Amino acid sequence: MAGRYDSNPFAEEEVNPFSDPAVKKTTGQSKFGGGAFYTTTSGSVPPATNSRLSPLPHEPAGFGYDRDAPIDIPLDSAGDLKKKERELQAKEAELKRREQDVKRKEEAAARAGIVLEEKNWPPFFPIIHHDIGNEIPIHLQRLQYVAFSTYLGLVLCLFWNIIAVTTAWIKGEGVRIWFLAVIFFIAGVPGAYVLWYRPLYRAFRTESALKYGWFFLLYLIHIAFVVFAAVAPPVIFRGKSLTGILPAIDLIGGNALVGIFYFIGFGLFCVESVVSIWVIQQVYMYFRGSGKAAEMKRDAARGAMRAAL
Repeated sequence: MAGRYDSNPFAEEEVNPFSDPAVKKTTGQSKFGGGAFYTTTSGSVPPATNSRLSPLPHEPAGFGYDRDAPIDIPLDSAGDLKKKERELQAKEAELKRREQDVKRKEEAAARAGIVLEEKNWPPFFPIIHHDIGNEIPIHLQRLQYVAFSTYLGLVLCLFWNIIAVTTAWIKGEGVRIWFLAVIFFIAGVPGAYVLWYRPLYRAFRTESALKYGWFFLLYLIHIAFVVFAAVAPPVIFRGKSLTGILPAIDLIGGNALVGIFYFIGFGLFCVESVVSIWVIQQVYMYFRGSGKAAEMKRDAARGAMRAAL
């Protein structure tokens, strides 16, 4: 009876899923410690004391492996930086040299009496230098402004003259009068600035007697022209190339619109004539009162003496 119940049916049975027929279980003492061990044809294998495997070290998520790690690649080497620094220093030295050259030229021009003028008028498209407030003496600024208004008035008169003559040409007066009107404008506007307005500006600024004399001579020609245009006698193409009183009377009977345009031009030329006469009177009074007239006479006498000698 006792032999039948020697083995415990509820005892755990050792099951080795990796059992190999070539491996035999042997009990006894081994050099690895007590307990059972296995023998194979190639030798003894110590038993596994713990079947759990140690966890693998944590790896960062990503599928690029080493490619995910940022790599610092220098864009410029030290040699390139030094080269750029040398180039900047060379450019800076060149700019300094140019500034010194410009300053030296300005000083030389100032010593020689040459004034460097920057174009500043009109403000939206500068074509001339004009700064009455800073360059003309205070007691002469009003007279200079009036003289400048006569220059602008001449520009207006000649421009309106083109418009009036264009209407006369359209109404059958011929194309030659229109060409003459355009020539008057093209020659008169820059010519008046160069011949008499600029000399007066420089005369007021530098008090040069020679420039005063140049202004008087050419401004008298300007006055003669505007008076002639206000009358417009039938000398050149019956005077219809200028909007004077005579062609206005002649045209008002045939075409009222053309006649009205000519009468407006006549009024503009009349105003220009009156203001121009006032300007030359005021300039001459200042010229005599400042002693420039006597100075100009002395200069003229010296010039005549040199020519005689």
